[in-house]
Amino acid sequence: MAEIKPNLYIAVAYRLYTKDSEGKRELVEEATKEQPFQFVSGLGMTLDDFEAQIVGLEKDGEFDFELTPAQAYGEYEEERVIKVPRSTFEIDGRLDKQYIYEGAVVPLQNADGQRFNGLIKKIEDKEVTLDLNHPLAGKSLIFVGEVADIREATKEEITSTLKMITGEGGCGCGCEDCEGCGDDHCDHDHHHGDHCGCGHCH
Repeated sequence: MAEIKPNLYIAVAYRLYTKDSEGKRELVEEATKEQPFQFVSGLGMTLDDFEAQIVGLEKDGEFDFELTPAQAYGEYEEERVIKVPRSTFEIDGRLDKQYIYEGAVVPLQNADGQRFNGLIKKIEDKEVTLDLNHPLAGKSLIFVGEVADIREATKEEITSTLKMITGEGGCGCGCEDCEGCGDDHCDHDHHHGDHCGCGHCH
């Protein structure tokens, strides 16, 4: 596995698969050549082991590799399924049903200011059950694709990436749903690789 060289601009087209109980591949998401997944290496934008597999390749280089749960988003942990008071999500005693419903992914923040996402599994009269596991926790990830571009990143690309990571800019995917990721309802966490809705964010 290649050592991660920092400050490379990398664009990749790929298909991401997981495996079902019978070992059959299931397509999770796809980044096309026309709308590739773009990142700058060494800045923590992607999974470390994903990045390490890519940085040693050249433009048009193909890849097909599998990451274990430990290399990806960890094992699924039942203790990360928690219950919180329903009032946490209420405004003037009511839920905003446009954003708060069973199956919705909501942005959360702990007392230390750390941001993370939670999946609403159940809404009851007094409590809401949240799953804080990553949607791909406990699963092996298979990436199949090719490098659309790889080169030294410009100062502007590095600067804009750093702004994006700190929440001052978009996710870099060109998705109109990610304007600054400062919106209360944006489903994107730059440090933990959660999705923004465009399907190209890791």
